[in-house]
Amino acid sequence: MMNIKKLLRSGAVLVALGGLLCASEGALAADSNTVDVLYAGSLVNLMERSVGPAFEKETGLRFQGYAAGSSQLANEIRGKLRRGDVFISASPKVNARLMGEANGNRVAWYVRFAESPLLIGYNPRSRFAAEFRTRPWDAVLQEPGLRLGRTDPKLDPKGALAIELVTKAAQAAHEPDLVEKTLGAPGNPAQVLPEETLVGRLQSGQLDAGFFYATETADLKIPSIRPAPELKIQANYTLTILRDARNPDGAGRFVDFLLSAEGRKLLAEHGVDVTTPAVSGDAAAIPASVQAAIDAARQKP
Repeated sequence: MMNIKKLLRSGAVLVALGGLLCASEGALAADSNTVDVLYAGSLVNLMERSVGPAFEKETGLRFQGYAAGSSQLANEIRGKLRRGDVFISASPKVNARLMGEANGNRVAWYVRFAESPLLIGYNPRSRFAAEFRTRPWDAVLQEPGLRLGRTDPKLDPKGALAIELVTKAAQAAHEPDLVEKTLGAPGNPAQVLPEETLVGRLQSGQLDAGFFYATETADLKIPSIRPAPELKIQANYTLTILRDARNPDGAGRFVDFLLSAEGRKLLAEHGVDVTTPAVSGDAAAIPASVQAAIDAARQKP
């Protein structure tokens, strides 16, 4: 009797294991139809409402996006805490942290394909809104009680660019204490917030102003101030296919789409300045279809 029971239990285990194997195979099959895109948080609206749906309609593949600060994403990729197929960053410098043997060769190449200027966005219902419309932005940011938001410079290029912008403004105005008066310490807990929450806090009235890219202010109709041309600072968006991509073919199709005429049109509609693609890294490692898309995009005016 005991042997029969053992056999029955063994059979049950085998059935269970078979079910798990089938489920795993199903998951792998599903992965071949899904493209995981890790992207800079400033592109949430563009990716989730425009590029993602358009890509799915064009290819029949499923877009699965995850947004965060570019540096944060790079740290998670390097530390094997997060996997993806495509990585879109807001700064070429971030890709360097993923290139080379010391960094696990996570990235072999990347393409710079678009840019977006850094602006000062403000809540139109803020008590400081009228001042932003009539006074220099750097003067308004020094007003007592103004609630300013920015991202962590260690996790997001936009946070580093915000410090760079105010530093340049301080030098131009010969006000060496401007950075301290407006931003305080680099990690000021009253100002430094996750990139994916910054817009929501501004719109809800928790912030009076913040540093945003033009694509964010254009998409969400956030009134903004554009610094003088000599102070212009911008995000430089890059994209690449990660070395350990689970769906490299799907990743290639996503990159092809983003660099296509349709993809570039969607970028422009969302306030992103489309640029001529520029390759960095090992060009020989670029998939043939992606190289063809790069070459075609270079022919566009």
